[in-house]
Amino acid sequence: MRPSLVIVGAGPRGTGLIERIAANAPELYDGSGLDLHLVDPHPPGAGRVWRAAQSPLLWMNSHAEDVTMFTDETVDMAGPVRPGPTLHEWAGIDGRTFADRQLQGAYLRWVHEQAVAALPSSVSVHHHPRRALRVSGPREGRQRVWLEGRPRPLPADLVVLTLGHLDAELDDEQRDLAAYARAHGLVHLPPDFTADSDLSALAPGEPVLVRGFGLAFVDLMALLTEGRGGRYDGDTYLPSGREPVLHVGSRRGVPYHSKIGYDWTGERPPLPRFLGPAQIDGLLARPAGFDFRRDVWPLVEKELGFAHYHRLFTVHPERTAMPWSDFEEKYAVVEAAAERETLVASAVPDPRDRLDLAALDRPLEGARYATHEAFQEGLREYVETDLSRRHDPRYSPDLAVFLGLLSVYGQLVRLGDIGGRWHGLFSYLASGPPGPRLRQLLALSRAGVLRFVGADMEVRAEDGVFRASSPTVPGHSVEARALVEARLPEPTVRRALDPLLRALHTEGVAESPDGLLRVDRVDGRVLDRSGRPHPRRFALGPHTDGRTPGAFTRPRTGGPAFRQNDATARAALEFLGELAGRAAA
Repeated sequence: MRPSLVIVGAGPRGTGLIERIAANAPELYDGSGLDLHLVDPHPPGAGRVWRAAQSPLLWMNSHAEDVTMFTDETVDMAGPVRPGPTLHEWAGIDGRTFADRQLQGAYLRWVHEQAVAALPSSVSVHHHPRRALRVSGPREGRQRVWLEGRPRPLPADLVVLTLGHLDAELDDEQRDLAAYARAHGLVHLPPDFTADSDLSALAPGEPVLVRGFGLAFVDLMALLTEGRGGRYDGDTYLPSGREPVLHVGSRRGVPYHSKIGYDWTGERPPLPRFLGPAQIDGLLARPAGFDFRRDVWPLVEKELGFAHYHRLFTVHPERTAMPWSDFEEKYAVVEAAAERETLVASAVPDPRDRLDLAALDRPLEGARYATHEAFQEGLREYVETDLSRRHDPRYSPDLAVFLGLLSVYGQLVRLGDIGGRWHGLFSYLASGPPGPRLRQLLALSRAGVLRFVGADMEVRAEDGVFRASSPTVPGHSVEARALVEARLPEPTVRRALDPLLRALHTEGVAESPDGLLRVDRVDGRVLDRSGRPHPRRFALGPHTDGRTPGAFTRPRTGGPAFRQNDATARAALEFLGELAGRAAA
């Protein structure tokens, strides 16, 4: 029989893998042929999240010029570079545009078609628009991939899981809230992909509690306002009368920082500097392992600070009190955070020019407002100040920190699952909404359609309703008959609703401390609970402890997802090539 490779998940990650298979096949695979099976109920390329059948009101949160599916020479990989257009080049639109997801889906479909067309003529591609239910087969033998509605499995010499974002069963708190809602006739929408949520139960004019202030909330905001007939006239929102009143809060109590609205100019910070391959090798070599807060976080802080101050000293020297060479020399040798703060205070007179990650992470820490209305005004002022800064190149050290975050993430991928707190901080600082979305948020606030609850939002189910409160406004609470959890489901193996992942969990795959599927750091092979890599099963994506930052890669940033795709493609082709060689002999 011809060698067979099954890829479960035909969205962007699966497409990226096919592109790398096509790029590496001339070097690594000269077998008699190959059957490549794509298993996904959604359209190849776009997948579920980027499919055409969704509201045009939903945008990407990256500029079109910052979205690519193609490698460049900055990617550290063994395979060949195969350049291609970014989204803005392909679509012929302004690079600073925040494209809607339908357009991105069209780009992804085109990339998929190009990748398939680049495969050797001996490779046959088959798409199965079904769900994969489980994978069976011996470690050293052919695998079988069982599909929904098919009595016979697909034979597979190798299986690669590129599942993307997945639904999950409710955790204990969500299960209790759902049960309370059913018992009292309330509305409870658990964590979900906003584009897939049924929002019809959220009645016009009625208060709705929303827990979560990230990108899922931004989608919800758009669908419940413009999606219900409202419109913007400049900075004023004109309601349709069909909107609910959204009361939103979260742990931080503020929206994610907006995307930076200016271009990079001049010299980039020389990264990595304090958190690079040597430091990661040292952490991985520790016999007793490492603690993220104790051993890794200080390196993260120092690296981000270096990016920030490199930009400040080299571009805005008038705002510093010593030459860059002197500061750099002292910064390199200082170890303790307190000593670093002393150095920075002596070299950077204006506190607004200093990097304070703790203050950035918790801007409402200790803040108290006497009235609910005072807090509304205070948070609008906070958002306006943030928007102004994120669009002002005088604060370009912020953009340097963004580049630092990308560099750090690219290094931390090698450590595996390091906890959700880092991923949350990265998203909050580097993966926030477009600036225009926050201007819309301000307009909705002024129109009374959107109300802010505060930090450390607490939700209680009592007296037949949901109530929300926050220490930001002591003594104030909001009552509603509807609660929306505006965040994605957690991508854990144990709680995933995906039947294939659940079956793997039962079988005994390894899980990270945060419940993600553990994979080999080199090529993505799935690990069992004893740490052995499976010779015929691979996994890439957000359900693994090798997950990478963001949905897509910015050009010329070294793209760790590209590096992973290339390593997995090469490992698969080498295995299949050896298999074909043995069969021919």
